[in-house]
Amino acid sequence: MVQLQRIAIAPHQLQGRQVDLSAEQQHYLGRVLRLRRGDRFIIIDGKGGWWLTQWLDGPNATVLEAIAADTELPVSVTLCAALPKGGGFEEIVRGTTELGVTRFVPVLSDRTLLKPSPQKLTRWRRIATEAAELSERQIVPEIADPLPWGEALNSFDSQADRYLCIARGESPHLLTCLRASQLDGATHLILAIGPEGGWTPKEIEIAVNTGFQPVSLGSRILRSVTAPVVALSLVAAVWETINH
Repeated sequence: MVQLQRIAIAPHQLQGRQVDLSAEQQHYLGRVLRLRRGDRFIIIDGKGGWWLTQWLDGPNATVLEAIAADTELPVSVTLCAALPKGGGFEEIVRGTTELGVTRFVPVLSDRTLLKPSPQKLTRWRRIATEAAELSERQIVPEIADPLPWGEALNSFDSQADRYLCIARGESPHLLTCLRASQLDGATHLILAIGPEGGWTPKEIEIAVNTGFQPVSLGSRILRSVTAPVVALSLVAAVWETINH
């Protein structure tokens, strides 16, 4: 079953046992995956549902049975990342979606160089969908509209454990803090990663004043596209080894 191809659909495409495939999905199934009429594949609705499905013809497919899946992290993770230059945020979305991130909040910080267009946001969401399909996620992470740092801070869940990754200083390691969060029964984490050059002192100050704990990712300086992957890897390592 795990070897079957997966595609993500919008919830409205599933009506009862009938699946209405878009032209792009038909192209992907037929031209890219080389599936034929009668072949089976898995659909995911991005909200936790998996179904074994059979392609009938053209836009028509039918659900054969629901599939029980358990591929998500036991904790919800919001990644608040200052936008790096170039295509760096695409790397962040792809890598951390595979690792289990739940929601992205792109941030316009004082040192942000990229001013994203609506087309960029559409592309990021498509990359998240593709990465979720590839990594057998049950959900497709949400990507919020980019926000200035101050507005982003005001939008966060006040009950979440919040960590601000900084490159220098005497902050505790994120791994140590995550172990404490896990022991305390945390259900939602917010991880904030700065841009190239790091957060400014003022940005750190206002984050701390809203409940963020400054943390370190180690003694080395990481690129802004590497740090989120390291942070999510630590989250997965802590929460996926709870009973092992």
